[in-house]
Amino acid sequence: MPNLGAQHANLDQKVYQILKTMIMERKLLPGEKIRQEKLAQELGISRTPLVAALKFLEHEKLVESKPRRGFYVRLFKIQEMVSIFELREVLEGLAARRAAGQVTNTQIDRLRQFFSPFKQLPEISDYRRYSQEDRLFHNYVIQIGAKEFLRSILETYNIISFSYQVVSSEGLVRSPDETLEEHLAVIEAICDRDPEAAENLMRNHFKKSAASLTEGIAKLRSA
Repeated sequence: MPNLGAQHANLDQKVYQILKTMIMERKLLPGEKIRQEKLAQELGISRTPLVAALKFLEHEKLVESKPRRGFYVRLFKIQEMVSIFELREVLEGLAARRAAGQVTNTQIDRLRQFFSPFKQLPEISDYRRYSQEDRLFHNYVIQIGAKEFLRSILETYNIISFSYQVVSSEGLVRSPDETLEEHLAVIEAICDRDPEAAENLMRNHFKKSAASLTEGIAKLRSA
């Protein structure tokens, strides 16, 4: 970790970004206690900017404060995840539509590189690697098609989605073998500069994930 103790300007913001990245990359897992003294020592800072960053992350619903126990990475319920995927369906569908309308040739080349290592595999077993590619792909579409305000909202929703409580599946709601073709279809629609197809395919992608989570809720209730 970088030693931030000698850097004074915007220290709270820098610590906030580091913690946010740690949650996104699952270095801090859902439900895990954030050990403030250890983190402060590793970053070379006092606890003051660390607590300020944690409070901002709490405002974004990424961490939660438990009285007399400290800060924890928030553990989302399945019902909450359904709502998040429903929101992502609408907002990221809009981002895909905008991306298809303004994508450059350079960006098309980059988009077509996504998921290349997985295309010829009979079965995808490396969930961690696929999850990382999944996150990078969705963030790239947001980067192309979302304005600043929409980008900020979607980045937070993406972090929540990829820090999903199912640790064994690396945050993936559905298997890579199920979602790979959906991702590739979205990529082709954006590269073809077809806004309507791009939005519809992206929305359908999230709709299926929300349905999968809803099915999980039904199974729990009937058990």
